[in-house]
Amino acid sequence: MTKRTIVLLGIAVLLGALYVFWFTDWFVQESIQIITTVRAERTMARGKGKAPVYGVSFALNGKYPLTRVAVVQADDLRTNKYPTPLWELISDTHSVPTKVIRYGEAPRGMKPAIPRARAQPLEPGVEYVVIVEAGKLKAQTNFFTREVASAP
Repeated sequence: MTKRTIVLLGIAVLLGALYVFWFTDWFVQESIQIITTVRAERTMARGKGKAPVYGVSFALNGKYPLTRVAVVQADDLRTNKYPTPLWELISDTHSVPTKVIRYGEAPRGMKPAIPRARAQPLEPGVEYVVIVEAGKLKAQTNFFTREVASAP
């Protein structure tokens, strides 16, 4: 091989490597994206003297075998290293790959972290954080709930 051939092969390999790095997903770490939806389809359980709020659901960007789902108050998460969850689920063995989670309803293969615990009622206008884990992947997003509109 001549010196010119070696240089051209080196440039071709370099350009190929740059193409693979910038224009493919081979080196991109997978991530979970959460979309929060507050729907007027049903109202959630409420505590004494608290206003009812619309149901909350969380859509994921794909189906994931979840290992943990938790909802905490955002203020509690900011001030405490280990906040008390209002709702926490863990996978008992292998959870079914899930794309949608509704607050208060456990997906198949998941159970409350504390046996027989139920989701605590959410309050309107309070900022919450949902934390979703699927193996090594972890994601969280903030959301608010809305009070049910009363009929005129």
